[in-house]
Amino acid sequence: MTRILAIETSCDETAAAIVEDGRLVRSNAVHTQIPLHRRYGGVVPEIASRNHVEMLGPVVEKALLDAGLPLSALDAVAATCGPGLVGALLTGLSYAKGLALATDLPFIGVNHIEGHIAANYLSHPALKPPFTCLIASGGHSHIVQVEDYTHFRLIGKTRDDAAGEAFDKIARVLGLPYPGGPALEELAREGDPRAIRFHSVFNESDSFDFSFSGIKTAAVNYLHTSEQRGEDPNPADLAASFQYAVVSVLAKKAVRAADSALALAGGVSANLALRGELGRLCREKGIPLFCPEPRYCTDNAAMIASAAYYHFRSGDFSPLSLNATPTFLL
Repeated sequence: MTRILAIETSCDETAAAIVEDGRLVRSNAVHTQIPLHRRYGGVVPEIASRNHVEMLGPVVEKALLDAGLPLSALDAVAATCGPGLVGALLTGLSYAKGLALATDLPFIGVNHIEGHIAANYLSHPALKPPFTCLIASGGHSHIVQVEDYTHFRLIGKTRDDAAGEAFDKIARVLGLPYPGGPALEELAREGDPRAIRFHSVFNESDSFDFSFSGIKTAAVNYLHTSEQRGEDPNPADLAASFQYAVVSVLAKKAVRAADSALALAGGVSANLALRGELGRLCREKGIPLFCPEPRYCTDNAAMIASAAYYHFRSGDFSPLSLNATPTFLL
C-alpha cells in the first residue's frame, strides 16, 4: 500500500490530500479563496499567494487528521509544479519540498493537467489507459491521448482562449457574479440555446484545435450592438446560446478524436450541458464516457496524489531543486 500526501496551489484553492495506491482517497482538504477574490471579479495573484502561505499549514494538518494518519505513515510527498500562477505554485511547491526534506520522503512534482486527467481514476477505479481525455478548464482546453499513466500525446488544444476563460468573460459582460462559469451555466438554463448563432469557421474545420476568442468577441459585440439600437436582449438566451456554441465544439471534436473511450476533466467538466452533449455523442458513436465527480472537477489535491502515485510506482522522483513552471504543458 502506497500513501502519498499531495499539495495543490496552482490558482485560488489551497488543497492537500492523502490517497492510497492512486485510487483510494483517505482525505481531501480544500480551502477556497472565492470570497477573497469576488470583490475583484477574478483571481488576484498576489492575494492568492499570500493566502496560500497562511492556509497551507492548517490545510495539510486537516488532511492528516481526516485520514487519521501521522507523517510517518506516508510514502511520498507530491505537489503541483505547473502550469498555474507562478507565485501560487511556489508556495505549495516550497512547502512540499520542505516537508519531504524534513521527513526524508521522496518528492514528486506533478503536472496540473496530468492531475486533472487522473481525477477520473478516483471516480472510476476500473478505468485504465489507453483512452482519450478532454481537459476543459479556465486555463486549458486540450484533447489528449492517454497512452499510459505517465505518457500523453496532445491531439488538439485551444489556439487562444480556454473554454472556462471564455465563459468567465461573457459572465462578466452580463454582470454575473464571480466565479462566472457556474453563474453563466445557471442563467443559461432559463434561455434558448438556439436563439443566437455564434460560430467560428476555424472550429468547423477538420483540425482538433479550438478557437474561442472569435465567438467570445461576437457575443460581446452582439450585446453592444443591441444596446446601441436601444434593444433589450435576453441575457438568458445569450448565455444559453454562447454556452451551446462552446460546448458543441468541445464535444464534437473530442468525440471525433476518441477511439475506444473518452474521459472528461477540468473545472468545466462540471458543466451539465457539456456532459449532456458528450454523453449524447458518445452514445451515438458507441463508446463509453467517464466523468469525474463534481468534487474532483475543480482544483484539488487528491487528483495530484493520484497522478503522483504512477510516477512513484516507476521510481520517477523529482529533485528538491525543481522549480515552478507556469506554462508547463504535458
